[in-house]
Amino acid sequence: MNLPAKKILVVDDEVFFREVFKDALQERFLVMEASSGHEALELAASHAPDLIVLDIEMPGINGIQVCRELKNRVETRHIPVLLLSARTKKEEIILGLQAGADDYLTKPMCLPEIVARIDAHLRSKGFYADLEHRDLLMLLELTESLTVLRNPMKILRQIVEKVAEGVEAARCSIVTFNSDRELIVKASSDLDKDEEICLQMDRYPEICQALKTRSTVVVNDIMNDPLMETVRQYMAGLDFNSIIVIPIIKKEGVIGTFFLRTASNFKGRIPRRVFNLCHLVANISANALENAILFESMRTAQEFLEEMAIRDGLTNLYSHRHFYDRLEEEFSRSLRHHEPLSLIFFDIDDFKRINDNFGHTRGDEVLRQIGRCIRQVVRDSDIPARYGGEEFALLLPNTSTAGAQEMARRLGSIIRSQRYAGLPGESVTVSIGVSTFTNNNLDTYSQLVEHADTAMYRAKNQGKDQIAVAD
Repeated sequence: MNLPAKKILVVDDEVFFREVFKDALQERFLVMEASSGHEALELAASHAPDLIVLDIEMPGINGIQVCRELKNRVETRHIPVLLLSARTKKEEIILGLQAGADDYLTKPMCLPEIVARIDAHLRSKGFYADLEHRDLLMLLELTESLTVLRNPMKILRQIVEKVAEGVEAARCSIVTFNSDRELIVKASSDLDKDEEICLQMDRYPEICQALKTRSTVVVNDIMNDPLMETVRQYMAGLDFNSIIVIPIIKKEGVIGTFFLRTASNFKGRIPRRVFNLCHLVANISANALENAILFESMRTAQEFLEEMAIRDGLTNLYSHRHFYDRLEEEFSRSLRHHEPLSLIFFDIDDFKRINDNFGHTRGDEVLRQIGRCIRQVVRDSDIPARYGGEEFALLLPNTSTAGAQEMARRLGSIIRSQRYAGLPGESVTVSIGVSTFTNNNLDTYSQLVEHADTAMYRAKNQGKDQIAVAD
C-alpha cells in the first residue's frame, strides 16, 4: 500500500523560485505554492502541509512575520518551516530562527541540498527549540564555512572545534571505521591538526551501540549507565560525565559511516539544547561531507586515466616513471632555491622467502600494506613511489639528512610493528639507504639515486633491518 505523498508549501513572491522548487520536489512530494504571506497562512490552515519553505523577503507581511504567526497558531505550530534568504542576510536569518523557523536555505540554491534538508526535517522536527542566540550564530557560521570547503578533513576539524566551543564539551570527536573495521578518530577537539588515532572498539560501547542501531545514543551518567558496565574500570579520573553519539548518515555508500561523539561534564540529563544542537550539526555535517567527497571524486575520465597512469596498481604509490619525472623537477628546484633534497631507498628483507613460504598472493598483500604504511607517514610534499619489485623510494623535498634519518626511523618502525595478513607470527623488516643533495654536493639527480641505492645495500650487508646514510 502506497502512503500519500508529503505536502510541501513553497512561499515566494517570485515565480522563478517557486518553479525551481516545484521542479526539484514534485516527483516525490505534493507541492503547493503561495505568492504572499497572507496566502501562505490561509493554505497552511486549510491544507496542513507537512513542511513549509518560506522566503524571508516578501512585500506586505514578510517571511519572519509569517513564521511567527505560524508558530503562534495551535493548528500550524508543529509544521517545520525552512527559511529562504540571501546568503548575506545573517541577522534576518537569526531573527527568523528566533521566530520559530526550523532551518534555513540560502540563495543561490543547491537543489540536492534542498531535498536533503527537507528529508531531514520531515524525519525530525523542532531541533531549533531551546537554542540560544549564540547557538544560532554558531550554526550560521559553521554552515557558511562548510559551504566553501572542499576538503573533508578540514570540514571535520571545523565541526569538532565549533561543537566543543559551542557546548563547552570536554571532548568532541568525529569517528569512523577503516577498511579493516577498526575504529578511527578522524578529528577531535583535543588532537593536533591531521592527527588520527585508532581506538579499541570494546572500550567504546556507546559507539558500538550507535553503529548497531544507526540511531543516537545518550549516556547521561557514565558511572551508572548499564551500557557502560563493561568499561567502568577504565573511567576513573575522566573529566566528563555524559556522552552523546550521533550517526552522520548521508548516502552511506558515498561518505561511509561517521559518528559525532560529544563528551561533557553535565550532571543529570544532557540538556535538550545540547541534544538539539548536536543533531543539527550532524545534519549539516552530512550534507557538507557528501558534497566535499563527491567534489573530490568528480573528475573527468581523462583526469582519472592520467592519475592511474602515474600510480602503481598494487600499492597505489607513484610509479617508477613518475618518480623520475618528479625527481628531476625537485632536483632542479632544490638547486635553484639552495634547499636540501633527500632520498630514502629501501628494500624488503628476505622478500623471496615470504613468496616461497606463503605464496605470491601473500607477498602482494605485504606490498599493499607497506604502501599503506608509507602513506601514513609521508607529508603532502613528499613523493612516495614503488621503485620496482620489493624496492621503494621516498623523495623528501626541503629535508636535511637529519630529517631524512628521522623519517627513515619512523618508516622502519611502523613497517616492523605492522601485523601482516596471512603471515602469523611473522614480522617484516626493511633495509634503508639515505642520501641528501645539499650545498651542491652532487652534480646530477642520478647521483642522488646511486648514493641512496649504495647506502641501502650497505645496510643490507651489515645485517638487514638497518639504516645507512650515504657518505
